[in-house]
Amino acid sequence: MNVSRNERLDPAGRTIVLLGALVAFGPLSIDTYLPSLPAIALALHATEAAVQLTISAFLVGFCSGMLVYGPLSDRYGRRPVLLGGIALYVLATLACALADDVGHLVALRALQAFGGGAAAVLARAIVRDIFPPLRVAPVLSLMQLVTMVAPLLAPILGGYLMLAAGWRAIFFALAAFGAWCFVAVWLRVPETHLPHARTGGGLGHAFRGYAAALRDPATLGYLLSSGACFVGLFAYITASPFVYIHHFGVPPQYYGYLFGLNVVGIIIGSSINARVVGRLGPDRMLRIGTSIAALAGIVLSALAISGRGGLMGVVLPLVFYVGVIGLVAANAVARLFALHPERAGAISALAGAIQFGCGTLGSLVVGHFPDGGPLAMCATIGVGGVGARLALVMALRAR
Repeated sequence: MNVSRNERLDPAGRTIVLLGALVAFGPLSIDTYLPSLPAIALALHATEAAVQLTISAFLVGFCSGMLVYGPLSDRYGRRPVLLGGIALYVLATLACALADDVGHLVALRALQAFGGGAAAVLARAIVRDIFPPLRVAPVLSLMQLVTMVAPLLAPILGGYLMLAAGWRAIFFALAAFGAWCFVAVWLRVPETHLPHARTGGGLGHAFRGYAAALRDPATLGYLLSSGACFVGLFAYITASPFVYIHHFGVPPQYYGYLFGLNVVGIIIGSSINARVVGRLGPDRMLRIGTSIAALAGIVLSALAISGRGGLMGVVLPLVFYVGVIGLVAANAVARLFALHPERAGAISALAGAIQFGCGTLGSLVVGHFPDGGPLAMCATIGVGGVGARLALVMALRAR
């Protein structure tokens, strides 16, 4: 669809902001309520383990939702699928705010996530629909900036909401955010996937596109290159409080400042990519980004193994690693869209599911080494960075 055909779309401004907000559904819904987990356990008379199941349920529901909505939108259009998913998210989030039993909360979190998956996957597919190919990577990079910054800032927001009004206020705030997005999409986003561009056949044919995509080495390489970076990102998010506060003795009130350094790295990396990718191309930017991630991961692992470098030996390489993740993810998805222009919804879903799936794996790995030391975190990040580089080599050789 050509953007000029519908004046309600403003690709230079408000549409990009709205699509970025849609991509943030997952990170905001996961991380905003993390500070409230102990309060939820106390209020619902549940164990910590039972409350932690709400996180696992959300991740399962979110990935499942993305994989369902992608092919559906390729077959039936973006707008009805997107609006239906957001509506389900809002209703389930309100139900979460009213839950009085941890079992109900776990089930409602899965339902909330299943609805939210529509926003995350279809925002990227809409970019492929409305922007010319040369602008897809820069726009995705700006949207990825939101995805990366949200999980870093969301716990701070959630903490203040809980202190001000209790843990249920967090879910009411998320429901309000979802309702705002629903109204904005209803008013601002027309159908971008026109009937003549939709996939033919039944839904079975649409879902079989996943298998066809995964059999292609280039596609698999780009998917794994993006996903491997998220192994390190989620390992960092999971383990850094223990590494910084328990191991290095950083006062809790200063932890946020060290966390914020990575936000600066993300802003710089995504901004540079948005400016130069049109000239250098996604593949060259992927080479640069994965090389930096691999080198930062190797340095982190070496310093952790040797015990040298101290706190700054962990903080500074992390700024480089986290700073290029948005760059790598945006350019990998742009290349995937170029390889499969007729299945933007399915490809966006596959990329998102693999990113969150790999991130979950990284979180689980460091969770098995609860000693508070930096070695497990740094080694996992190193594996993620090197894995991203090797996966890109596979993709480029296959092409």
